[in-house]
Amino acid sequence: MFKEEQQIFARDGVVILRGLFKEWIDVLEQGVAVNEQHPGQWFRDYTLGQTEGRFWADYCNWQRIEAFDQFIRESPAADIVKNIMNAQAVRMFHEHVLVKGTGSAKVTPWHHDAPYYPVNAKQTLSLWIPLDPISRESSIEFVAGSHLWGKHFKAQGFNGEYYEHEGAKEEMLPDIDAHREDYSILGWELEPGDAIAFDFRTIHGAPGNSSKQHARRAVSFRWLGDDAVYVDRGGKTSPQYPHLIGKLQTGDALPEDEFPFIA
Repeated sequence: MFKEEQQIFARDGVVILRGLFKEWIDVLEQGVAVNEQHPGQWFRDYTLGQTEGRFWADYCNWQRIEAFDQFIRESPAADIVKNIMNAQAVRMFHEHVLVKGTGSAKVTPWHHDAPYYPVNAKQTLSLWIPLDPISRESSIEFVAGSHLWGKHFKAQGFNGEYYEHEGAKEEMLPDIDAHREDYSILGWELEPGDAIAFDFRTIHGAPGNSSKQHARRAVSFRWLGDDAVYVDRGGKTSPQYPHLIGKLQTGDALPEDEFPFIA
């Protein structure tokens, strides 16, 4: 099962999954609506002061938003992720809601996720699920094979500021937009129910939302393999887990109550 997707994921660091979550879109829409009405402590509005073309995001709310918890525990997501990663077991890291309103010009800069996170694992996967139709020109994009470069690039906030990680061997990301012809860049037109699975190390970014009819709502569920451990990055992480600082050291097992095994 999912052998072809497994091979593509291993090669490119990203694979498209068509129509696997159509029956779960209503549940995820409920979750996003609750999240917008009741933001969490890490809620971010990246377009402060704008009434149109708004871009907001939030994460680490799945344990308090029933719809997200239901999706994680009852949908086929965990088993699909387990197959694609070829893992013995998978555990939940966190969910990430990203909403770009109609006509939003806000660009998500090129980055890869691994340097942001206070965790490390050989097997990682983000399952990015759109809740609205997305044209190719408004879709998230990926640099195929970048998960195999063996590099960590400096984490950059969506506001443009770089994270300072003391002692980290991190490089500046190349200017991909200026040399797009040098890379194999993948992206797809998407429908609700589709999903994109990508490795935490895969470089990705997204343009603004050019649609005048649809917001670009997406929920990304981030999963870890069974070998995941805590990592002290030597500075700010995203998400932040301040209650784990000092309690855990690099290489320590993750607490299962916060990062439970699902499949």
